[in-house]
Amino acid sequence: MRFFKPAIPTDGDLELVPPSMNLIDDFLAAQPLTAVDSTPLWSRGQLLDLLRICPGGFDKGDPLFERWPAYYFWLRARPNGSRQIVGTLAFRISECEQIHLYYGHIGYSVFPAARGHHYAERATRLILPLARKHAIPQLWITANPDNLASRRTCERLGADLVDIVDVPSNTRLYHRGDRQKCRYRLRVDAP
Repeated sequence: MRFFKPAIPTDGDLELVPPSMNLIDDFLAAQPLTAVDSTPLWSRGQLLDLLRICPGGFDKGDPLFERWPAYYFWLRARPNGSRQIVGTLAFRISECEQIHLYYGHIGYSVFPAARGHHYAERATRLILPLARKHAIPQLWITANPDNLASRRTCERLGADLVDIVDVPSNTRLYHRGDRQKCRYRLRVDAP
C-alpha cells in the first residue's frame, strides 16, 4: 500500500496533524476522562505505542488484529488563538468487506468539551482530496444506531444511509459491545 505525505489539511481554525511525540502532552491534557472512574481514555503508554506502530501517522495495518492500512490524524483547533487537540480521525485506505460493512473508511472521535463545532464533519471534508489521490470513489462511514451525533455528521456530509447491518460476533467491534452498524456512503466527487 502506498502512502502519500499530505500537507497538513486545514480549513482555517481546524487542522489535521499526524500524531507526534511533541503533541502527546497536549493530547493528554485535552482528552476526556472515562465516565466510570475518571481515568484518561488514552494513557501515555498507549500513545507511545500508537507512535511506534504508526510512525508519521501511517499504519501499514495488520488484518489479524483488525487493522487496515490507514492514516491517523489528531484534530487540532485554534480557538481564541490557542492550539489544542480536540479529537482524532483515522482514514482507512483498504477496500475490503470489513471496511465497507463494519469499520468504515473514516473513523472520528471528538472530545466532549469540543463538540458542537462540527469538527468531525470538517475533518472528513479535509480528507476528501487524499481519498481522491487513492482513487477511492466512495467512502464508507459507519455509526452505531444510537450514536445520533455521528449519524447527523454523516447527514451533514451528504452521505446516504444504505442500510443497518449486524456486527459479526467474531470481531473486535462485537467484543467491545457494538451489535449493529449504520452504513453511510459518501461519494468522493472530483475537485
